[in-house]
Amino acid sequence: MDRSELERVARAMVVKGKGILAADESTGTIKKRFDAIKLESTEEHRRTYREMLFTAAAAPESISGVIMYDETIRQKTREGTSFVEYLTKRGIIPGIKVDQGAKPLAAFPGETITEGLDGLRERLAEYRKLGARFAKWRAVIDIADGIPTRFGIAANAHALARYAALCQEQDIVPIVEPEVLMDGAHSIERCEQVTDQVLEQVFGQLFQQRILLEGMVLKPNMVISGKKAASRAAAQQVAEATVRCLKRHVPGAVAGIAFLSGGQSPEEATQHLSLINQMGPLPWNLTFSYGRALQDTALKAWGGSAANFGSGQKEFLKRAKLNGLATLGRYQSAMESQAA
Repeated sequence: MDRSELERVARAMVVKGKGILAADESTGTIKKRFDAIKLESTEEHRRTYREMLFTAAAAPESISGVIMYDETIRQKTREGTSFVEYLTKRGIIPGIKVDQGAKPLAAFPGETITEGLDGLRERLAEYRKLGARFAKWRAVIDIADGIPTRFGIAANAHALARYAALCQEQDIVPIVEPEVLMDGAHSIERCEQVTDQVLEQVFGQLFQQRILLEGMVLKPNMVISGKKAASRAAAQQVAEATVRCLKRHVPGAVAGIAFLSGGQSPEEATQHLSLINQMGPLPWNLTFSYGRALQDTALKAWGGSAANFGSGQKEFLKRAKLNGLATLGRYQSAMESQAA
């Protein structure tokens, strides 16, 4: 393990003013996105869509890294340059999603365990050769009656730490993503309670499994009300609860924190991130690793049409720029109506 290399890459991933583009949708997930714009999910359409995002002119000003899917990391631009090489030349760090999805946790109804540890060492070695410098693994924790159980949280925390150890062995920075879902009707107080339990167990396992904290990035949920909650907490409450939770459980040695958007609207995710960053000084850089919250408006503007390639890029750059400002606590909602 090359400690200095892991620390260097991790720091570069969470530099202020920038964030990570999560373009790691599985083939099934990207099909759902394309269905919404009535576009067939072919390999070429998927390649073109990713190229639109990766080649946007000002992307390196607001994007520090890109998480790719197995198919994407092997694809090339129209000119024949591999995406990995293209991104690296632009100063954007290439990353790879390595988990194989959340599957039902046997004997624990309603809970899941993320699979993909078998053969992971060999896959990471291959991805490293392909140019990946960081990886991502997502654990999924749902909130409902009677769940999550302590065991359900522990099983996922253990798997996250196993994955992180295998990454660091291959000189790949692990993004550790324990996502507490916002799908339910739960209150912000319930989300904070569960997020507390999750982060406590995750960092307990990371410590036991000898993870170099300076060479990893945490990708947590924000502490937020469930989407179906009767009354949802205000943005300032979200910022305060999130910072309180992180201060309790995340060691200052961690290289940085890149939030997931987790079903928030693009504007919500940006506003919350900016308010959180106004609550400093904090021991870590707090940035973003967004998928839909960076891509939704770009996908709609493009619509699968070559004529709208530039329009899609413009929308993507606008969201990237606004989120970049949010990492500095400088975003204001009035900026939404201004051009990119």
